[in-house]
This record gives sequence, structure tokens and C-alpha cells, in this order.
Amino acid sequence: MAMTEYNPPREPWVDIVFEDEHILVANKPSGLLSVPGRLEEHYDSLWSRLVAIYPDIQVVHRLDMDTSGLMLLAKHKEAERSLKKQFQYRLTHKVYYARVWGHPTNDNGEIDLPLICDWPNRPRQKVCFDDGKPSKTLYQVVKREERTSIVRLLPITGRSHQLRVHMQALGHPIVGDEFYSEGEAFEFSDRLELHAAELSFYHPHSEALQCAFVPCDFYLEAEAMIFNYFSPMRELPDYKTLPRP
Repeated sequence: MAMTEYNPPREPWVDIVFEDEHILVANKPSGLLSVPGRLEEHYDSLWSRLVAIYPDIQVVHRLDMDTSGLMLLAKHKEAERSLKKQFQYRLTHKVYYARVWGHPTNDNGEIDLPLICDWPNRPRQKVCFDDGKPSKTLYQVVKREERTSIVRLLPITGRSHQLRVHMQALGHPIVGDEFYSEGEAFEFSDRLELHAAELSFYHPHSEALQCAFVPCDFYLEAEAMIFNYFSPMRELPDYKTLPRP
């Protein structure tokens, strides 16, 4: 499905929440591409805005255009290699928040459903038990509202659209999701209410464990708590001791 209209937010132009000589953490707004699209009119993105200030800036992971929140970028090639390898070996951990339609029966649970690209309808993804890649998400209901719920999402794997498809499969699509919600669930919000709030990683220079956090505009109670759910080693482990990704 091609993008028919692109009107990214202009204010703030960039929202930098942390930086040093090696890395930069930015809070990407919903509606802004992480990296430029194929067409010239889709060049505006978080990367293109930052590269005008930092010519060597490198993207090491991405968020969907409609997802808001934390993005970690590298300021030089050595930092980029270090961070990308951490993502490859699943040494990073993430916490998201979403407003979903309805009220999940259980306050917490696990969604373990394999995903694959729905090629005739790309970029949509779908559950496929025959050819899908293993995909797992943990969820916790943190607030029950009149028609919706706020859930904390802990992705164990990092498939495209994983959180969006998994919540739809649970019967509670994320509100405002143009691909996986419809009717009242879609119309409830003028944006996809999915936010990347936290990320843990190893600093590419010191190799010490570090956490970045950005607040959530639709769940103001969110706070840094990633180490309540994940227990990574305090220093970057030896890759030779880890299973191949």
C-alpha cells in the first residue's frame, strides 16, 4: 500500500533527549518517517533532519512512521557497528505503551504467533503458522478506561509490525491503526497510539549497560522501569559465548 499523502509534523523539528560524542537519542513524533522514503517528497525524516546537523549520523534501528518515541542513533561508524551488532544478537530490550480498543480479559499475558509479510497487501504483516517467523510479545494492562485500555508491551522479538499484529490477534487492536483496526477503533484517535518509551543497550564506547527513556504523551504515568522486566548483564558480554542470531 503506497503512501498517498505525507504531512510530517514540523514542531518540534527535532527533539533530542540525550547525546554524547558517540550516540544520540531522539524522540520521534508520530507521522514522521525514520529514514527517507523512495520518493523525493518523502525525504523528510528523523534521519534527514539530524544529518543536516550531524553529517555522520547513522540509524541503527527504526520505528514505523506512525509510531512515536525513542530512537537511538550512532554518531560515527564504529558506534554504528557496535549498536547494530547488539540488535542482531538481541542484546537490546524495549518497552512500548499502546492504547488498545476494548479490555483484555487477562491483566497480563504472552502472545506467541509467527508473522510473515502479507505480500499482496504489503506493508501489512499477518500471522502464518506454516512460514511465519517466530514472534513473541509480553503484555500488561496498566490502565482500564471506559472504552479502551493502556497496555505495556515488551517485545521479545522484533518483527515488522509485531506489536500491531499481535494486539489485533488478541482481539484488541491499537486505536488509530490504519492497517489493523477499523470502525470505532480506528476512528477513536487521529494517530496510531503506540509509543516506544524505553530501550536498554550497551554504550558503544564504555560497553556499560545503559537505558534511555522518553515520556508517553497518552500515558503520562509511564516511567523508566525496563530493568524490572529484563535482567541483562551489566557489561557487554563476549559474543563468542552467545548463540548465533
